[in-house]
Amino acid sequence: MLKTRKMVFIAILGALSFVLMLLNFPLLPGADFLKLDFSILPMLIGLVLFDLKSAYGVLVLRTLLKLLLDNGGAGTMIGLPMNVIALALFLAAFALLWKKTPTRKNFILASVAGTVLLTLAMLVLNLVYAVPMYAQFANFDIGKFIGLGNYLWGMVLPFNLIEGAVFALVFGIVYLPCRPILEKYTI
Repeated sequence: MLKTRKMVFIAILGALSFVLMLLNFPLLPGADFLKLDFSILPMLIGLVLFDLKSAYGVLVLRTLLKLLLDNGGAGTMIGLPMNVIALALFLAAFALLWKKTPTRKNFILASVAGTVLLTLAMLVLNLVYAVPMYAQFANFDIGKFIGLGNYLWGMVLPFNLIEGAVFALVFGIVYLPCRPILEKYTI
């Protein structure tokens, strides 16, 4: 029964994560293609309730739902794998630095580490994967348009630093009042 309940929770969290992914908005003026969504919140709740493997299960389910139900073509096919890697690193930071000993200090440490990992991953992935893929398959060369340095340091870096900070802040705001409820369901 425990395994079935866990699978149901992961499925519900995955579906909720997908819905939250649809509710996105740009953060930076001039970079409205870089959008923030709160699909990571159900993943972090899955981490709190169960473990990192379960949080990754929510991430995989959300990603499959996105591919099946809301595929945006080249943008999705290029951006979604990057998003998965970045969120997986953010989740790993929380699992390693905060999950075992959920203190305020460890939460801040996990938030900083997760944000740095997420940001570094997106800088590297944009440089070696996204920019060349968009140039080849979408016929859009960001280097010729605004310059690669301007894109990476002026858009990708600040967006991801803000995104990681917002993720941590919003999760902290959601987690604190929900903590007594979540502790009842923790397996």
